[in-house]
Amino acid sequence: MLSSRQAPIAAIATAPGRGAVGIVRVSAQQDLTPLIDAVCGKVLKAREATYLPFRDGQGEAIDQGLALLFPAPHSYTGEHVLELQAHGGPVVLQLLLARCMEAGAALGIRLAEPGEFTQRAFLNGKLDLAQAEAVSDLIDASTEAAARSAGRALSGALSNEVGELRDALIKLRMLVEATLDFPEEEIDFLQQADALGRLARLQARLAAVLDRTQQGALLREGIKVVLAGQPNVGKSSLLNALAGAELAIVTAIPGTTRDKVSQTIQIEGVPLHISDTAGLRDTEDEVERIGVARSWDAIADADVLLFLHDLTRIGDADYEAEDRLIRARLASIPAERIVEVFNKADAVEGSGLPTGALALSAKTTAGLDGLRARLLKQVGWHATPEGLFIARERHVQALKRTREHLELALAVATQEPPALDLLAEELRLSHDALGEITGTFSADELLGEIFSKFCIGK
Repeated sequence: MLSSRQAPIAAIATAPGRGAVGIVRVSAQQDLTPLIDAVCGKVLKAREATYLPFRDGQGEAIDQGLALLFPAPHSYTGEHVLELQAHGGPVVLQLLLARCMEAGAALGIRLAEPGEFTQRAFLNGKLDLAQAEAVSDLIDASTEAAARSAGRALSGALSNEVGELRDALIKLRMLVEATLDFPEEEIDFLQQADALGRLARLQARLAAVLDRTQQGALLREGIKVVLAGQPNVGKSSLLNALAGAELAIVTAIPGTTRDKVSQTIQIEGVPLHISDTAGLRDTEDEVERIGVARSWDAIADADVLLFLHDLTRIGDADYEAEDRLIRARLASIPAERIVEVFNKADAVEGSGLPTGALALSAKTTAGLDGLRARLLKQVGWHATPEGLFIARERHVQALKRTREHLELALAVATQEPPALDLLAEELRLSHDALGEITGTFSADELLGEIFSKFCIGK
C-alpha cells in the first residue's frame, strides 16, 4: 500500500448492501478533470453539489445523483477528491466504480486498500495518527459513550494532551543538550534550570494522561468477562440476567451448556464481553469434554473471571471437593482477575463467605448492581465518560514506555555527579515513545498494521 501511494485511488465509501444512497470516492494528486469530464460531462464547482447523470463509456446514464469536487488541499485526504452520490444499490455502485476505473485508467487509478483514504489524510498532514485511528474507532463504537469519546479523540483531545507533554519534554531536552554542547560554561544545570523540578512535573502530568488514556482504552476495548464454575451453579442464568434477555438455555440438567455463549452489554458506557462457558467437570461425553476444554481456554484469556458457586450446595462434601480442584487449577490465574460469586442467595442466607466474595441471585437479580460495580472496579474504571477521549492499547503502552524512560532519567539526574549524556539519551527515548502515539515517530510496518484494519473506502 505504501509503495504505490502516489497513484489515484477509488472505492465505494459506503457499507456493503442495499441503501438509499451510496458513495463512490476518488482521491488523486493529479488533476481529475479528465475523469470528471468522462463521468459527469460538465465542469464541477468546488465544494458545490451538482445534480447530474453519471455516464458510462457509451454516454448512457448509469444513474443520476450528486457530484462533489473537493480540490486539494481542502479535502479529507489533502488531495483532489471526487465524491459521486448515487442510489445505494450494489450493482449501481459497482457499475459506477468500474466507470471511474475505466475513465481514470490514463491517470493510473487503482482500487483503494482498506483505510487508504484515511492513511493519505495522515500522510498529508490532515490528521495525526491518533486522530486517524479515532476515525475507525468512531465507526466501530459499540456504545454511545465510546462513540462520543471517539469523536473527542478525532477532534484532537488525545493529541493535544500528548502535544503538551511533548513540548515540555522538548524544552527539557534542549536544556540538557545545551549543557552538553557548552560544558566550559560550568553552569550547575540541575539547579540553574530546575531539571529535577521539571522532570517531577513532567512525570505528574504524564501520570494523569496515562490514567485518562487507560480509561479511554477500556471504553474502546471493553472488558472480557468469563463465567466459570461447576455445572448448575447458575452461569447461564447470570448471563441472561446481566444481558436482560434469554440468551442461554437454562435447565436443571448438568451439562446443558456445552459451548461458549457470548454477549456484549454495557455498564456506564463500558462494553462488557461476557461469555458463559460449559460447567467445569470431568466427563465421558465427547461433546461436553470439548466444551470444557474451550472453557479453560476462555478462562485463560479473561480480563475478569467470575468463579460461580452454588450457595445451596455449600456443605456438600462432593461439591466442595470439586470446587477445590477447580480452585487449584485456577492457581495460575492472577488473583486480582478472579471474583468469587455465590449464586442462589434467594434460596439460602449467605454466611461465612470468603473476603471479597459476592452473594447474589440470578433468579431475582438481587445483588446484580453490586456485581456490575465490582466488575468496573476490578479493571480500574473510575472515570465518567463525559470529557473522556477514546484510546487504544498501543497508546497506553507507548505512555508506559515514556514513563519508564522518565523514571530512568530521574535516577540519572539524582546521581552525583549526574551523567548528562545518559540523561539526554533517556529523554530522547521518552520523546520517541510519545511520538509513536501521534505518528511523529512511526515505522512503516506500524502504519500498515493500523490502516489495514480500516474498512475499504475509508
